[in-house]
Amino acid sequence: MTDIQQTVYVVEDDEAVRDSLELLLKSDGKPVKTYESANAFLKDYSDKMAGCIVLDIRMPGMDGMELQKKLNEKHSILPIIFVTGHGDVPMAVDAMKEGAVDFIQKPYREEALLEKIEAALEQDLEQRKTLDEKQEIIRRIKSLTPREHEIMDRMIAGQANKVIAIELEISQRTVEIHRSRVMHKMGTHSLAHLVRMVLSVKDLID
Repeated sequence: MTDIQQTVYVVEDDEAVRDSLELLLKSDGKPVKTYESANAFLKDYSDKMAGCIVLDIRMPGMDGMELQKKLNEKHSILPIIFVTGHGDVPMAVDAMKEGAVDFIQKPYREEALLEKIEAALEQDLEQRKTLDEKQEIIRRIKSLTPREHEIMDRMIAGQANKVIAIELEISQRTVEIHRSRVMHKMGTHSLAHLVRMVLSVKDLID
């Protein structure tokens, strides 16, 4: 996996809080970018963004919950930490159900927020590593010829070479050659591993 430049994206309408968070994160050595509204962040959003979002749950216009919903629609994997005020805990619980990684209630200790951000950044890295691995599997699958793909599907279904040969009306030796090429291109020597790889990306290639 290539080196990922992670940034903490702060979405907060209160300028004083925004500036304070920017100073805190910079002093902790973390790249940070701030936004005064959910709309401003949404306009800047790209699926290439890596890191996490520190998001105020209550803002004028589009609030934090609405932004989370729109990011979910875009299949964003950026972990979200919601910053909530007194009485917002039920909203924060709903946000967690929708995929937020954590929330912190004002007033909060700076150390507590930094710990939550560190955990979110770690989760982001793990998610991107998994995504990279899946994309590599998809790349390998796409490198197969139509015949190799057909034989791989039958291998995964548990068909023996002899059965594949009969059903496709080709020689068993030809099946063995294709099978060998499939294993080589997919980078595995184990049928069980091949099955696991293909199943791990099934939802992405169907």
